[in-house]
Amino acid sequence: MNDRAFTAWDRTDAAEPSTTRENVITSVLVANRGEIARRVFRTARARGIATVAVHSDADAASPHVSAADAAVHLPGNAPNETYLRADLLIEAARRAGADAVHPGYGFLSENAAFARAVQQAGLTWIGPPPEAIDAMGSKIEAKRIMAAAGVPVLAELQPDAVTEADLPVLIKASAGGGGRGMRVVRNLDDLPREVEAARAEAASAFGDSTVFCEPYLAAGRHIEVQVMADQHGTVWAVGERECSIQRRHQKVIEEAPSPLVEHVPGMREQLFEASRAATKAIGYTGAGTVEFISDDDGRFFFLEMNTRLQVEHPVTELVYGVDLVEQQLRVAAGEPLALTQEALVPRGHAVEARLYAEDPANGFLPAVGTVRRYVEPAGVRMDSGIREGSVVGTDYDPMLAKVIAHADTRPAALRKLSRALGELQLLGVTTNAAFSRALLEREDVRAGEIDTGLLERILAEPPAAPPEDLVPAAVLAAAGTATPAGPFRLRLEEHGELRVADGAVRAGERGWRADVREGAGGRVRVALDGLARTYAFARDGDALWIARDGHHLELRVARAARAGAAHGADSLEAPMPGTVLLVHAENGDEVEEGQVLVVIESMKMELSIAAPHGGTVQGLDVAPGDKVGLRQVLAEVVA
Repeated sequence: MNDRAFTAWDRTDAAEPSTTRENVITSVLVANRGEIARRVFRTARARGIATVAVHSDADAASPHVSAADAAVHLPGNAPNETYLRADLLIEAARRAGADAVHPGYGFLSENAAFARAVQQAGLTWIGPPPEAIDAMGSKIEAKRIMAAAGVPVLAELQPDAVTEADLPVLIKASAGGGGRGMRVVRNLDDLPREVEAARAEAASAFGDSTVFCEPYLAAGRHIEVQVMADQHGTVWAVGERECSIQRRHQKVIEEAPSPLVEHVPGMREQLFEASRAATKAIGYTGAGTVEFISDDDGRFFFLEMNTRLQVEHPVTELVYGVDLVEQQLRVAAGEPLALTQEALVPRGHAVEARLYAEDPANGFLPAVGTVRRYVEPAGVRMDSGIREGSVVGTDYDPMLAKVIAHADTRPAALRKLSRALGELQLLGVTTNAAFSRALLEREDVRAGEIDTGLLERILAEPPAAPPEDLVPAAVLAAAGTATPAGPFRLRLEEHGELRVADGAVRAGERGWRADVREGAGGRVRVALDGLARTYAFARDGDALWIARDGHHLELRVARAARAGAAHGADSLEAPMPGTVLLVHAENGDEVEEGQVLVVIESMKMELSIAAPHGGTVQGLDVAPGDKVGLRQVLAEVVA
């Protein structure tokens, strides 16, 4: 995480810290990993508070570990062995001398039992009261509480009571969040199967298989309000955020303020009133977010309350000039909030893009690998959990970093973020940087004409091909010289042989006049047909990575034999390392083309493995809970 762009937090009207506190926090353990752990450490250090990290085996070299004053090892890799072990986390705090625990987001951040265990251990819990977490932990119960408090809610439907007239409906897990266990159902015949899948995912993610249905607004707007409350009766509504650009119910682009709310008279005041009512209804203290679904006319309905800090909290911080983690620490220490509601005046516009390890050109499958080059763009805030050499695996969430831009106006913030994504240099792991940049350039996004169905419509369009200059530029960078003394040849998977000789590079009949003008430190200046550009480049064995302007391409040097190549077209291979979630067939079953046989979970994403054609299932030897490797043969379907 860089330190620039935190200057918006330098508020001259902030109150001095209270001289009397109920709890003095001297050392905080963050029961989390990656960028959120680094984010909390940044503010803790600024307040003179010591920091303690925890880490799994896989995270031993993670930047969040070296960013802390002390670190405690949690043996193992799986979350249920490490970051979900409340007993190990509390013991780690004791060993390191921490007197407070910050849960970050995800993992145990909304687990009331963990909050109680922290408090019972004599530690300060930097979060809301366990009773408030309990009240909002069940979305079903939360909706009942909100309705009683006068907050608008959508009707709750039991899955077995849904009729054709209710469609489309959204299946939701009662526990947890982050889009897990959510399914849109438009056909009544699909409902039982989708309910089963949602229950399985909810049980795996949250330990609670309870699901319910509610009406689905296909073109709704996702609006949320940041709230903050102290132990002295002060409740802030710290502006709203718009998070309508989502894929599979996971947020991709977030911004503050909301373009919709900006243009609907009176909507902001109504949202703030509803959010404060929701906060007071459960005796809430600390940072939280009240989420709503809205139509284009400004009518909104309660979705859920996240009883923790949100991933997208930086856009609120930059617009309102307030450090939300600092306020969490103040509240947990018994201090009053630093400002009055009236002093929270928005300034400008902020937009955040989540940087995921995923491959947009391959159905957004999670990506793995080692970060070979990582250079952050200037002029924006980066909340990052990686550095050069970081290994990205499948044990945890695929979010690597967040890029956040702040400017005086929304158009300026969008342009600033787009340029930053273009300047970001991240090689070795495929990301969604170019995809997000293309989103920001769309006319509908620029105009604020967005909704939760936008990405679904975009993804139905043919995917854009990567710029054609990336492949010859990569070969030139691999050749490593402007005027080779002799020909240089490189055969690439999917691209065939490319040749560099006599100031040109050729791929079949296609050729470019070529020149490598300079190259050092992972960057190379390449001219193709007289047009020079600077590329980020890395090579490791058979793998080449080349990137410019947010576009990233991984190339593989062709080999005579590839692992798994011996398997025939009847084989079903794992497209990613992961964990088997569901198995829908047995050996000897007769199946149809396209029938889902196995579901794998990898980096919070479900991958359905379907029969390539009709036939008989053979060689199926996996069960739910099994770990599978990349290209591992799961079964065969013999015609």
